[in-house]
Amino acid sequence: MPDPHPLSSAAASSAASTTIDVRFYELDPYGHVNHGVYLNYFEVARIELLDAIGFGLPRLGALGFHLVVVEARVRFHAPAHAGDRLTVTSRLRSLRRTSAVWDQTLDRAGTVIATNEVRSGITDTTGRPTAAPPELLEALAPFRIDDDRTS
Repeated sequence: MPDPHPLSSAAASSAASTTIDVRFYELDPYGHVNHGVYLNYFEVARIELLDAIGFGLPRLGALGFHLVVVEARVRFHAPAHAGDRLTVTSRLRSLRRTSAVWDQTLDRAGTVIATNEVRSGITDTTGRPTAAPPELLEALAPFRIDDDRTS
C-alpha cells in the first residue's frame, strides 16, 4: 500500500517534497487554513525528511540528540482551503555542525501558498547545544542548496 504522504527527493533538485491534504478542522471561520496550522505542515515535512534519511526523532533521541526550532518566519501568499492537496518542498540553506537553516515552500499545483524559514539547533537531551553526529550531516547534505561545507 502506498504511503499517503510520500516523500520524494532528487539530488539534482536538492529538495524533499511532502504532500499534505487540508482537512476541514484546520480551517478558520473564513474557510481558510488557520495561520497556525501552516507551522504544523512545515514541521510534518521536516520530520518526514528526517525519517526518510534514517534519522527520525526516535533514533535521534536514542542517540542522545534533539532537534529544536529556534526561529520560524512564515510568509503567507495565498489562502489554502478544505480539500486542497498541498506540497511542502524543503531544502537546507545552511547546514552547520550545531545548526541549520531550512527553506520551505508550500504550494498548491504550482501556486505558492506560504514560505517558511526555520532556524534549528541540535542539543543533547538536557537541552545543551552540541554538535550533530557526522552521519546526520552527511545524510542531510544532498538537501543543502548553499556552498557552506562546514561540518
